[in-house]
Order: sequence, then C-alpha cells, then structure tokens
Amino acid sequence: MILETERLYLREMNQSDFEDLAEILQNPRVMYAYEHDFSDNDVQEWLDRQITRYEKYGFGLWAVILKNTDEMIGQAGLTMQPYKDTEVLEIGYLLKERFWHYGYASEAANGCKKYAFEQLNRDKVYSIIKSDNYASMKVAKSMGMKKEDEFMTQYYNGKMLHYLYSVYK
Repeated sequence: MILETERLYLREMNQSDFEDLAEILQNPRVMYAYEHDFSDNDVQEWLDRQITRYEKYGFGLWAVILKNTDEMIGQAGLTMQPYKDTEVLEIGYLLKERFWHYGYASEAANGCKKYAFEQLNRDKVYSIIKSDNYASMKVAKSMGMKKEDEFMTQYYNGKMLHYLYSVYK
C-alpha cells in the first residue's frame, strides 16, 4: 500500500489490474479529454508505463481501491509531465464512470497531494487540465489549487487548450 485515505487505499498497479484499467481507459465518457479510443494494446502500454514510472521515480499512477469492497475503482497518483520547457509533478486521476460523484477523485487526489508534500518533500504540485474538463477543475480547487497558466499541448488529435493548476505546501 502506498497511501490510505478514509475510504480508499492506493497501491501499485500490476498485470492483474488490466481488466479494471481497460474499463477505465476504454470508456469514451471517462477518456473524453484524450479524444482517443484506447485499444487493448494501448491499455497494456499505459500499464507498462506506470510500472516503469514506479521503477524510475518511485511513483506513478496507482490503483485506487475502495476499502470496503477491495475493488479497483480507478487510478490516481503522481507523474512527471511536460510543461513548456520543463517538467512538473502532476496529480492525476481517472475513475470508473460508476464511481463518479461520490468524492472519490477529490479524496484520492488530496491523498496524493499529502504524499507529494510529506513523502517526496515537494513544495508544489500541479494538475494539467483540459480547458473543458470542469469536473477536474472542481477537484483541483478542492485541493486548494489555483489556475496558474493557460497553454496548448499536443494530444492524439492535435493541440488542445489546457490549464495549469498548482498548490504550494
């Protein structure tokens, strides 16, 4: 276990999480911000990328597990993401659609923020959010984040406007 919140715990993902991860990444409503359909191969590459991040950085996107059922309901964690000419430590999260609107994203994201500040000794964390992703903006604000910048970033189907949110320790 990486971290624990009131209703959740986060742990490293492994190959046995493929089906749960596919349920997230292959749902167009969950992945609308990416504007890309994920194949089984894409899901495997995503999973492999997280495992590589664990080895390289000691963190990545982790499985979000509901304590009372032990079900994987999403993924949340910390990743190094490109921003202009540098990289920033980003809090990211994606939940299975049926677990939306219960406060789990905010709970997991706040746990990741605390982990970044206390375990990684970081002074600032970020979230990079597509300009029309109002739910993620609400989660960012629940963590005390403020919009710091607007910029264009390259995704699968071209450049898209994104906002950089951040919060200090």
